[in-house]
Amino acid sequence: MTETPADAQPPAKKGGLLRSSAIFSGLTLVSRFLGLARDLAITARLGASQTIAADAYYTALAFPNLFRRMFAEGAFAAAFVPDYAKRLVAEGKEAADRFAADALATMAAVTIAITIACQLAMPWIMTVYSYGFLEDPAKFKLAVILTQITMPYLPCMVIAALFAGTLQARGRFIIYGFYPTLLNVVMLAAVLPQKDPTTAAYAASWGVLVAGVSQAALCWWGAHRSGARIHPRHLRLTGQVKTMLRRMVPGVIASSATQINLFISAMLASQVAGMRVWLNVAERFYQLPLSLVGVAIGVALLPRLSTALQVEDKDDAQGAMDQAVVFGLALSLPAAAALMGMPYYLTDGFFTRGAFTSQDALDSAKLLFHYGWGVPAFVLIKILQPAFFARGDTRNPMVYSLISVAVNIALGVALFFTMGFQGIAFATAAASWITVFQMVAYLRAKSIWTPSKRAVGKVVRVTLASVGMGVAVALASHFRPALEAPLASMLRHGTKEIAVLLVCLAGAALYPVLLFAFGGVTPREARAAFRRRKGDVAAPPADLP
Repeated sequence: MTETPADAQPPAKKGGLLRSSAIFSGLTLVSRFLGLARDLAITARLGASQTIAADAYYTALAFPNLFRRMFAEGAFAAAFVPDYAKRLVAEGKEAADRFAADALATMAAVTIAITIACQLAMPWIMTVYSYGFLEDPAKFKLAVILTQITMPYLPCMVIAALFAGTLQARGRFIIYGFYPTLLNVVMLAAVLPQKDPTTAAYAASWGVLVAGVSQAALCWWGAHRSGARIHPRHLRLTGQVKTMLRRMVPGVIASSATQINLFISAMLASQVAGMRVWLNVAERFYQLPLSLVGVAIGVALLPRLSTALQVEDKDDAQGAMDQAVVFGLALSLPAAAALMGMPYYLTDGFFTRGAFTSQDALDSAKLLFHYGWGVPAFVLIKILQPAFFARGDTRNPMVYSLISVAVNIALGVALFFTMGFQGIAFATAAASWITVFQMVAYLRAKSIWTPSKRAVGKVVRVTLASVGMGVAVALASHFRPALEAPLASMLRHGTKEIAVLLVCLAGAALYPVLLFAFGGVTPREARAAFRRRKGDVAAPPADLP
C-alpha cells in the first residue's frame, strides 16, 4: 500500500458544489456590475459607428481576451487544476507546488513569446482580423497600436490563472472570484477623467495592462496566504509538465470553441462600422449568466470530479453532474428568456447615452436576441467539459469544438450575406447547441453520465417557469411607455434606467414564484442547497490557523 504523505491535502467533501459556486458567483456578480459600469463609461465616450476609436479599442480588447479565455481560463486551467488537485491529495503540498512552479516557468515563457511575436507581427495580423479596417487607414493604425499595448495582458493572466488554480484546488474561492474585479476598477479609473474618444481609448488600453499586473500580484499573494509555496524557477520541461502540455494542446481548442466562434464573428463584423461595439454590448449581457452560472459551476465542479475519480466515488460524480446541470439550467434558462423577451429594452435602457445612439442600441438588441437562445448552450458546455477533463480526456471535446467552429464559419458566412449581421449571432448560438448535443451523446454512450429521471423532470419544470417569466418581461417591454410615464412625472433624469431595473427586479421576483409553483425547486431544496454542512469545503492547509 502506498503511504500517504504527511502534508497531503484532505480531499474536498461532498455537498460543497453549490456553496462554492454561490461564493464564486456572488463575487463574479460584483465584477460584472463593475464591468457594466466600465462599458457604460467607455461606450458613452467612444460611441459606436461615429468614431474610429470605438472599433479600434474593442479590437485591441479582443486579442488578449481571446488568448486569456483560451489559455488562462480554458485549456490551462483544465490541464493544470486536476493534476495539481490530485497531487495535493496523493503526494502532498510540496510535490504539488514543485509541479506548479515548473508549470509557471513553462507557461510564462510560452505566453511571453506569443506576446512578443504578436506585437511584432500586429500589422499583418490586423490585416487578416480586421480587413474591413483597411478602407480607413487611421482606424487601422489606431487598432494596431492599441492592440500592441494590451497584448502583455496575456502573460499576466497566465500567471494569475496558475496561482488562482492553486486556490481553486484548495477550495479557496474568494480571491479566485474577486481578482477579475481589478480589471474593471482600474479601467474605470483610467477612462472616467477622459473626454476625447481617442484619448479615452488609449487610457483604457493602458488600464488593461496595469490591471493585468495587479491581478497577477493579488493571486500570488492569495496563493501564498493559502499555504502554497510556488517560487520562480528556471524553465524545466519535466515529464509532468509535458503531460500537462499534451493535454493543453487539444484543450486549447476544446475549451475555447465559443471564444473562437466569437472571434470569427468579430472578423466578419469588421465589415460593418460600429458592429464590434454592438457585439461587445450584446456580450456584456449574455456573458453575465455564463460567468455567474457556467464558469462558476465549472470552477467548483472540476476539482470535485477530479477528487471523486481519484477515490473512485462514482455516485458522487453522478450526483455532482446532475446537480450542476439542473442548477445551471435553473439560472440560464430564465436568463435566456429575459434576453429574448426584452433585448432592446435592456440595450437602450442601459447603454443609450452620449455617443451611443438608440440606433446602436437597436442593432445591439438584434444580436442579443439570437445570443439569448444560445445562453443555455454556452452554460452547459462549461458544465459538461469537466466530465471529460477530470478524466484526462481533452481529445473528444477538441473534436466537438472543431466541428462547432466549422459549423459557425459556414453558417456565419452564409447567414451574414442573407440575414445580415444578425446571422453572425445565430450561427454562434446554433454551433454551441451542436456541441452540447455531441457531448451529451458521448457521455451517455460511454455510461459516464446519463441525467436521472428526477433531473430531467426538474429541467422540464424549470423550462415552464422560464417561459412564464419570459412572457411577463416581454409584455413589460411592449408596454414600456406606460411603465415609464409615472417615473417621468417624478424624475428629471434616469427614467428609462430605473424602469428597466424595475422590470428586471420584477422578473427576478416572479421567476422563483413560478419555479416553486411548477415544482422545479421546493423551498426545502433551496434552503438545503446552500446550507453549510460539516466538511462542505476543502480543509485548510495544516500550517494555517
